[in-house]
Amino acid sequence: MIRIYVFCEGQTEETFVRDILAPHYARQQIFLEPIIFQTSPGHKGGVVSYGKVKHQLERLCKHDSSAYVTSMIDLYGLPNDFPGKASQTFPAQGSAEQKATYLEQLLAASINQPNFIPNLLVHEYEALLFCQPDKFSDWVDRSSRAVETLQQVRDGVESPEHINDSPQTAPSKRILAVMPQYQKTLHGPLIAGDIGLDEIRRQCPHFDRWLTTIEQLPPRG
Repeated sequence: MIRIYVFCEGQTEETFVRDILAPHYARQQIFLEPIIFQTSPGHKGGVVSYGKVKHQLERLCKHDSSAYVTSMIDLYGLPNDFPGKASQTFPAQGSAEQKATYLEQLLAASINQPNFIPNLLVHEYEALLFCQPDKFSDWVDRSSRAVETLQQVRDGVESPEHINDSPQTAPSKRILAVMPQYQKTLHGPLIAGDIGLDEIRRQCPHFDRWLTTIEQLPPRG
């Protein structure tokens, strides 16, 4: 049996882990428990300071050394004090995969706990929903061109993880532009569930590598 705490950026990721990842992996005796990042007493969700992230991750790793701890944090919008974000060696002109891998390595070094597995979503949770834009059809008016527009975005990139991270064209911004009623915590997990984990893994290599790492973990003492 393997236990893994998944440190989530917000409620959407928490629901995704609880409703999609956890039931899938429980059949393999891998038990995932989502925990939302706490920004301040009584408030959860959103990463605004790496100092707070580091404190909570280290505490979680040390609290239960017989379990693993991993993260589910958006690459998009990371605070400037995140390890490596302002470094001269940060691959600013590299691919999203290169950026995420670089920052994950420095995150792992910063936390420096043997049971920690770093993971960043490229570029954000909503990228996963572009694996099958037609799954938005149940949530938009039939006369809307929302699905067609989202499909055009998907067709124009190598993978959903290649949708860029500017404040105007990040995955969530593209969805809101054609579906103003989009509610991340409601629609995000439901649409991901309709798409299915297999299809998301097939189209999102960085996400797939994270889950492959989880599947290959040895039990801890």
